[in-house]
Amino acid sequence: MANDPKPHCDFDSSQLILRLTFTVPGDVNAISPVVDGVMHIAKQMECAKGKEFEVEIAVREALANAIIHGCKSDAGKTVQVCVACDTSRGILIVVRDPGRGFEPAKVASPTAGQNVFSDHGRGIYLINELMDAVHYERGGTEIRMMKK
Repeated sequence: MANDPKPHCDFDSSQLILRLTFTVPGDVNAISPVVDGVMHIAKQMECAKGKEFEVEIAVREALANAIIHGCKSDAGKTVQVCVACDTSRGILIVVRDPGRGFEPAKVASPTAGQNVFSDHGRGIYLINELMDAVHYERGGTEIRMMKK
């Protein structure tokens, strides 16, 4: 992943009031401090005013998926994150991991059958329910989430 470009935040740069790009170690202990930092800045900049809860849960779930599944919880691997906010479109979060990817359409619904009783497997479902737009790129190794 060292040669991979950083995740592209495709908001109009003239409209940006916030843009953060950083790398997170593939360690689950990094999730909460990163989410807390992103949300603190987003709240100060009013990037997701009134929608902070939804954004926080989606960022937490995307990072957890990237670290647990993409990095296999290997602190030697990294996850790339980009957060952008503009005055007219809202907030965009891009999370990219070094994993093999996945096919979102093949993820079992946590609301169907025995999956209801599972203690995992709700992250993608939550992200899709909480964010206004969700797209998977690079074979499922990159998620783009937007909240207006």
